[in-house]
Amino acid sequence: MSSLRKGIERVEVGLKWDPSPLGSPPHDLDLVAGTYTGEDPHGSPAYLVHFDSRSPDGTIHLDRDSRTGQGFGFDEVMSLELERLSPTYARVLVGVVLQQNERQERTLVFGDVSNTAVRIRKGYTDLSQHDLSAVAGNSAATLGEFARGADGEWSFREVIRGFDGDLTTFAAAMGALDR
Repeated sequence: MSSLRKGIERVEVGLKWDPSPLGSPPHDLDLVAGTYTGEDPHGSPAYLVHFDSRSPDGTIHLDRDSRTGQGFGFDEVMSLELERLSPTYARVLVGVVLQQNERQERTLVFGDVSNTAVRIRKGYTDLSQHDLSAVAGNSAATLGEFARGADGEWSFREVIRGFDGDLTTFAAAMGALDR
């Protein structure tokens, strides 16, 4: 007999922000998902999903990608089909990185970007909403953790942790940021 309680099966992560001021380089924020095995849940990710990529099995993918923040609604949207992930994976961390532009005079942080908002949603239920103000002085941050329990069901925990660095250094460290 199967259980009626299924935990979290599918989620959508949305990110939005206002475009940079006229004449300034565009602000480019990117959603990132790191997938971790049960053998190394806080180490290096087994794989990453970010701009121009998707998971090898198609369970995590970007549905919408923006490099400027222009448009209505959420500028970047990532879908996670947790129920389809191999049992090898015990954890998925979702984060955001502010891409740096070589034309900038200094490193940008989230506080430099107007009207940021993140929403993590299961169906029509919001699991988390955040404006990145708690990590305003950082250029990368974790947003939430999905963990597979012993019963195989996925649960969610909001994990807002700031980090300073580019995508490569953030990806290498993000698995240990929530400790």
